Amino acid sequence: MDGAMGTMIQRYDLSEEDFRGERFENSSVSLEGANDLLCLSRPALIRSIHSEFLLAGADLIETNTFSSNRISLEDYELSEISEELNRTAASLAREAADTVEAGHPDRICWVAGSLGPTNRTASLSPDVGDPGARNVTFDELVRAYSEQTKGLLNGGVDILLVETAFDTLNAKAALYAISKVLEEIAEDVPVMVSGTITDQSGRTLSGQTPEAFYNSVAHGAQPGPGRRRGLLSVGLNCALGIDQLRPFLEELSEVAAVPVSCYPNAGLPNEFGEYDDTAKHMAAVTREYAERGFINIVGGCCGTTPEHIHAIAESVANVEPRRLPDVPIRTRLSGLEPLNIGPESLFVNVGERTNVTGSRRFARLILDDDYETAVDVALQQVKGGAQILDVNMDEGLLDSVTAITRYLNLLASEPEISRIPVMVDSSDWAVVEAGLKTLQGKGVVNSISMKDGEDAFRQRAREVRRFGAAAVVMAFDEQGQADTLSRRIDICSRAYRILVEEEGFLPEDIIFDPNVFAVATGIEEHNDYGVLFIEAVRRIKALCPNALTSGGISNVSFSFRGSPEVREAMHAAFLYHAIDAGLDMGIVNAGALPVYDDIPEELLIPVEDVL
Repeated sequence: MDGAMGTMIQRYDLSEEDFRGERFENSSVSLEGANDLLCLSRPALIRSIHSEFLLAGADLIETNTFSSNRISLEDYELSEISEELNRTAASLAREAADTVEAGHPDRICWVAGSLGPTNRTASLSPDVGDPGARNVTFDELVRAYSEQTKGLLNGGVDILLVETAFDTLNAKAALYAISKVLEEIAEDVPVMVSGTITDQSGRTLSGQTPEAFYNSVAHGAQPGPGRRRGLLSVGLNCALGIDQLRPFLEELSEVAAVPVSCYPNAGLPNEFGEYDDTAKHMAAVTREYAERGFINIVGGCCGTTPEHIHAIAESVANVEPRRLPDVPIRTRLSGLEPLNIGPESLFVNVGERTNVTGSRRFARLILDDDYETAVDVALQQVKGGAQILDVNMDEGLLDSVTAITRYLNLLASEPEISRIPVMVDSSDWAVVEAGLKTLQGKGVVNSISMKDGEDAFRQRAREVRRFGAAAVVMAFDEQGQADTLSRRIDICSRAYRILVEEEGFLPEDIIFDPNVFAVATGIEEHNDYGVLFIEAVRRIKALCPNALTSGGISNVSFSFRGSPEVREAMHAAFLYHAIDAGLDMGIVNAGALPVYDDIPEELLIPVEDVL
């Protein structure tokens, strides 16, 4: 890859007039420092910098569009030229690449369209007094990135690069926008993503670890049949120097099933804000990382020049690129930290008390606008052992879209809570989408089904994948909820085939819920509901490789409302046998489940007889 466009521009000591050119000479705001604008006011200069990096040994150059989105351009009152600016910048880079290729027939030069993080953050509040506030929405980011993507593609880029991602929700909005644009124009363009670890704590500005970041963006930008799965590469750039990136690149290289990129700064900035790391030192450390199998794609960020790129290119010229690891298949979710679920995992507790339909107390808190105490409910679920948090705002007296957005934004401000993934639970698709638009991590949608037919099922599955989430799939079709063993098996098998074979959905991102119904209702045919669920879990695990199973555990004891001791014992006994059959997770009251072996015999025997 190339080096720092901004560093090279600074060498020319440009004036305000250089940035304005003739077109913007009457601008009412200062344009000095608007480097991207030079694509219009000083195009020859930008083209020549691209050429310098290519001739120094870069195979891939980035367009000068890091801030060419309407949100960042607002600072210069130039939001409306975003598409034009990106198109022009891409054309300049393309011209430079074509010229070098023409003069060097043995060279292949690629152009990557740079999509920077914007100057706002979607998952952090700009106001310390209001942790739920945001100064940009997911939809605003999608609009900005869509314009930018169209301009870059119209200008002739080969690759789209979402870079310097300090807030993963911004990056997910970029991937969502790219996916929509590519679907609209029916093209398949490779996508790279690069995050930024802001300091030696090993986290992004918005708090994610490298593995959590990877889990969040690994879906890439191209869902649907016939599209490339995942990303061309994932990596790290900016903020740190090559030495400081060592542990984070090593972590990423072990978990990423795609090539890893690395283009660090030329060291940490000195007291004058300048970068001092030498080309020789960066090249030597880059070679070491390459030899240790950490990286596939290398380059430079702030402070790096053609001299740095030449030295780096020379240092790795004869080194074998990192071989992609044999990463085990796991359901890979994330909050601020990763949650990977596989055959070796223990049962995953999904906290149920942040659900207005299942908890009268929580519903009253939300209806009374007591969100502070409602956040404490989530915290208690996490402290009680919840590894995923189910959030539901389906209450007729609520504006559910507003409520779930506000609540999830507040949860994001609490590190102890936001370290775990969120399950967005709603029967209203607009509420599901609103919830997904707040999550920087990889969450779970609860749920999708074939209740409204295959077409609606496919469409929602594509959107789930486009948002980068996993999905609970209910045993529910056009005829209703499955209540027999055969119907459970048939519906789940059919859904699995559609999702995996026809829609390109990863099997490990499917979580089947074969329907937990109440037993002991007084209706004879309901007596076997517990046993049928457990057997359905066993069959689904055998017939649908790598998919998970889940259920709403408290449903089984609904007939015993008012008898908490009986209900808790029933939940524990039911789970004991369901887990033995292969149940991977369940929605439970985290912290309120007794241990199976501790249930008194005089209670356990009748409970198991009922089940």
